[in-house]
Formats: sequence, structure tokens, C-alpha cells
Amino acid sequence: MDFTLSPEQELIRETARSFCDAEIAPHAAEWDRSETIDRGIVAKLASVGFLAAALPEEHGGMGLGVLDYTLVVEELGRADSNVRGIVSVSNGLYGKSVARWGTDGQRARLLPALAAGTELGCYALTEPGAGSDPAGLQTSATRDGDGWRLSGQKIFITLGSWASSALVFARTGEAGARGITCFVVATDADGFEARPIKGKLGLRAQDTAELYLDGVAVGPDDVLGEVGGGFKVAMSALDHGRISLGAGCVGIAQGCLDASVAYTKERTQFGRSVASFQLVQELLADIAVETEAARLLVRRAAATADRGDRHTVEASYAKYFASEVAVRAANAAVQAHGGYGYVDEYPVGKYLRDARVTTLYEGTSQIQKLLIGRALTGENAFA
Repeated sequence: MDFTLSPEQELIRETARSFCDAEIAPHAAEWDRSETIDRGIVAKLASVGFLAAALPEEHGGMGLGVLDYTLVVEELGRADSNVRGIVSVSNGLYGKSVARWGTDGQRARLLPALAAGTELGCYALTEPGAGSDPAGLQTSATRDGDGWRLSGQKIFITLGSWASSALVFARTGEAGARGITCFVVATDADGFEARPIKGKLGLRAQDTAELYLDGVAVGPDDVLGEVGGGFKVAMSALDHGRISLGAGCVGIAQGCLDASVAYTKERTQFGRSVASFQLVQELLADIAVETEAARLLVRRAAATADRGDRHTVEASYAKYFASEVAVRAANAAVQAHGGYGYVDEYPVGKYLRDARVTTLYEGTSQIQKLLIGRALTGENAFA
């Protein structure tokens, strides 16, 4: 595959980089310290089109392809993963799911406000007892006339207390994957409560919440996809989400490389620049090579998705490798910075904390290996 970027794609990347350098990176450290993002960033993201990037043009979106979208997400990851999460979840996991599985009425009702940034959406799949095993979720949806009543608990939900609506996956039938349905739920509905989660190791400024649903009423028009078809909705979202997350991880690794090259060229020890030492150059070379390899895996997965081909395995390759690379790159960057890497005067400590969770969410590294192993052998380790 030829991954040379077109002039239009180069423009997308440069626009994203300029915006991130001006509007996000200068504030990232302070947001991290205060564990709060200035909500004004949402309007700024909307003004440059990031919240509309992957949504259909007929509903106010930009209609970018998957590869084009990853160029934006990579730059967001380089600047601040907290902000990257806003775009990846509201525009990606939520918005792209509505665009693919929603009715004409649902798309017309939900997507324009999402693209304009006047509303945000979140994706509520994970539960305290159902993380790597989403088919084991316990949130229930029981019939109430021609609608439903939802009760249960969700955890680690990005934008859970910022979002205007949530895609909530609940059990409507038999145990296992076939008994799950996806619902669009207004977060201001009676019985819906979001409690922010603080004290995280990384992504400290990102809105992460625990959701509680106590008999929340939804109507028949709030089912996304088919009744009993929610697991299919969830997995298709994760196939795209893992590509997006992989791109964000590439951004983290690239940020680590940029920061480390700049620091080691300026820092002197033993009468010369630290960058001139062989073992420091080894650290930098390892970051550079692995970052480029991760970038190519992400672009391969994105190109496969853009062709309309099934891309579950390619997404797992990209997410698994890029997330592990982000952690290794950040760890090496801290080492290259020495003691200064351990304080927040420089960005690499934050990169390390933000990178660490990427091997856990949207499918742990171990789950990605099992998905890849199943594709290679035909044997299902989940059975």
C-alpha cells in the first residue's frame, strides 16, 4: 500500500497541527494539574470542524474518510489525549454509530447538534462487572408499553457527565451477545445520574464518569439498530474506535520523540550535548522506528476501512501495537530527560501517564492478542 499523503491530506494534517499547537498544547499541563478541561475548547473544536470530521455532510459533518480522520486524531493525541478523547468519543464512538445504525429520523435529530458542538455524546458499554466481556453486561431494559425502562450501572464512561445523550447498551433478552440492545438515552432524563471519577493516574483532565440508571424511560424511537442487535453496534464502533485510538497513541509517541530530541540537544553533560551520547541516540532511534511502524499499521487499518472491507483484525493490530509503543516511547522519553522527565516542567511524564490507559480501554492488549490469535488459528479463546 502507498501511504503517501495527498495535498488535501497534508492540508488536513497541517491544519490540525496548527490548531493543536495554538489552542491545546499550551494549556495541557494546567488542565492536567487542575483535573479540568476548559469547556470552551468544545466550541473551538467545533469551529475548526473536528467534532464534525467523520460525520456525514448531509447532517453538518465533513464526511472525512477514516484515514483522513486519523490525521486529525494523531495531532490531537500529540497535543493532549484529554482533548483527543472528546473528539474520539463524541464524533467517533457515538456519532459514527448513529450515522451507521440510526434511522433517518435519528440521524437528523442527533447529528447536526453533534457536528456543531452544541451537544456531545458518550458511549456507555463498560460496567463494573463487564469490561473485557461486554457480552456479560447486566444493565437491563424491560418493556414499558411501547417503550422501555433501563436500570443499571456503567463505569469509566468518557464524557459521561458532559454529554447530552448516551448510547447505552442494555440487556433486552437472553444471556450473552444476542440479548443486548443499544438505546439513545438523554442524560437529563429522570433516573439518570452521572458521577465524575477523579484521582486517575492519567487522562486526569478528561471527563470520566460512572453512570447510574434507575428506571430511565426511553421510547421506541430510541432504539439504535435492531432490538437484540446491540452487540453488533458495539463491536462495529470498537473496530473504528481502535483505529482512532491507535492514531492517538501514534500522536503520543511522536510527541515523546519531538520532546526528547529537543531536550537532549539542549541539555549538556560532561561538556557536550546529551544527544551526542550513543545510548541516548539508541533511545531516540527506538522511539522513532516504533512510532513510524505504529503509524503505518494505523494507516493500513484505516485504508482497509475506507475500502469498505472488514477491518477487525487490522484494527486490533493497530490498537495493540500503537498503544504498547506509546507506553514504551513515553517511558524512554522520561529516561532521556533524566530527573526532569519526572516533573511536569516537561510533557513526557504526562505522556507516560496518559499512554498507560491506552493498553486497557477499547479492549486490553491481551484481548487484542486473542482477537488476532482467533483470526490466525480459527480457534476462539473466548468460548
